[in-house]
This record gives sequence, C-alpha cells and structure tokens, in this order.
Amino acid sequence: MNALRKELAATAARLIVEDGLDYLAAKRKAVHQLLGAGAHPEAQPDNDDVQAQVQLYLALFHGDEHPKLLWNLRRVALRLMEEFAEFRPHLAGAVWNGTATVHSPLHLLLFSDDAKAVEIHCINRGITYRAAEAPHFAGKQSVERLDFEWPLQQSDAFSSRTPSVMSTLSLYPLKDERGVLLPASRSSGKQAERGTLQAVRALVAAGPVSTIAEGVRP
Repeated sequence: MNALRKELAATAARLIVEDGLDYLAAKRKAVHQLLGAGAHPEAQPDNDDVQAQVQLYLALFHGDEHPKLLWNLRRVALRLMEEFAEFRPHLAGAVWNGTATVHSPLHLLLFSDDAKAVEIHCINRGITYRAAEAPHFAGKQSVERLDFEWPLQQSDAFSSRTPSVMSTLSLYPLKDERGVLLPASRSSGKQAERGTLQAVRALVAAGPVSTIAEGVRP
C-alpha cells in the first residue's frame, strides 16, 4: 500500500470508529480532509485496507475496552439469531469480523423461501420494522431488508447508555445459503465473511478476547 493510500485508510478508520461513519462515507470524508473538496485520488483504499486500519486503531486507542464491547455485542447478536433461528441466521458485518464499535449495527442474513414468514414473525413478536433493500452478498440482484431496533437487556454492559441496537435482517432464498460461508476471495486465506449460529455461540462462550490480527503494526 502506498503512503497516500495508507493515510487515507487510516483517516477513514478513525472516522468509522469515533464518528460512526460507514466505509463509503468515511473514505469520501478522508479524501476531503486530506486532499480537499473535489479530489479524486487514483490510489483509493479498498475496504480491506480500511478494515485493517480499523483493527489497528482499535488496538492502539481502544485496546482495553474493545474486547468486552465486542463480546457484549456478540451476546446481543446471539439473542437475535436465536430469535430468528428457524430462518437459518448468519451473522455478518463488524460484529462478526471483530471490528465492531459502539456505533455498529447487528446484521443478520436469513434464508427462507417464504420471506413473508419473517415479516409475520416480526409482527407476532411486536418488532416494528422498516422495509428496504440491500445488495446481495454475491453481487447479484438486491434483496429485501428489514431494519429495526433490537432491545438490550439490563445485563448488557452498554444498556445504560442506549436501550437498543440498530439491527438489519437481509432476506435470501434457501438456495443462496450454499455460498454464504465462502470468503470474498477463495484464494485470500481469510475467514468467511459471515458466521453461523453455532459459530457465534462458540465466540460468546470463549469470553472477551482480542480479535486484532497478529502481525498488525503501525
């Protein structure tokens, strides 16, 4: 990674962790801050570059509290997955890959040939949702998405600051589950970008541990 690309990724990472920006907005603001309005550098960092810098930023500036925060978010995610267990939930996003912050939402992928059954489940459980669309994880057509606030419990470490956490359910047909555990690149050696209910249970059972990749250096 060249020096400019690395600096842009590091600035974007700070904006993600401290300000809660998403990756696209953070990269755009990083370019604006470092290069000025209207700049379009050729060496833009990709999301993998930014994610590595998010890991590093969390290790350097939030190393003491981040493992406990991540563990608590995964505990909340596990409850959400158990709520929708009949729809074969998979956890994705920052809570799965270990780069979650206090701003991170929960993101589940559900698999069912009856998308309306998910909505009916929400209605029966008193979950008020907003319907939208989300990009398909495999780059195909968009899929239906349900957004809602998932309530926290008193045992959650951050429940005194906020009563709920933003949550998203992306709805897929059953046939799409076959590729959900593949990494973005089969040759990358990276872990899958999503995890099963059993995998999340194992992470929660392990307790708060650092997920910062070995070998990451400033």
